[in-house]
Amino acid sequence: MIERTLVLLKPDAVQRGFMGEILTRFERAGLKIVGMKMVWVDKDFSKQHYEEHVEKGFYPGLESMITEGPVLALVLEGVEAIGTVRKMVGSTEPKAAAPGTIRGDYAHVSYGYADTKNIGVKNLIHASANAEDAQKEVALWFASQELHTYKTVHDVHIL
Repeated sequence: MIERTLVLLKPDAVQRGFMGEILTRFERAGLKIVGMKMVWVDKDFSKQHYEEHVEKGFYPGLESMITEGPVLALVLEGVEAIGTVRKMVGSTEPKAAAPGTIRGDYAHVSYGYADTKNIGVKNLIHASANAEDAQKEVALWFASQELHTYKTVHDVHIL
């Protein structure tokens, strides 16, 4: 099944200069970038994106983190893209992420540390959790005319 999923390279990924390397990892896995733009998220948009977390105690740190700098938003497409991206990204808590995953290779902060500092966890990246979230998030972040269809060399291997 060919799926589309939303991926956000959060301000810490942008600030640390990891955008190109992370994009390369997705492309090398055979995922296709069908939408991409840089956005500086404001508080209102943060509340829309993280609506299920707004009333939770950790939300202020999450909002502060996502609004502190630009975000690279992208839509990836590929065979079972949602699960593939989630596996590549690794555990939400960076210190628990396996080596070889994006978070496991480039982040190590724990929930406990972030809580003691009263900050959002710097975990570099957001990936849609499931098909329902992916559909909702892609529509929130991208207009249909911002998404593209094209062939890559990887398409030959999945037909």
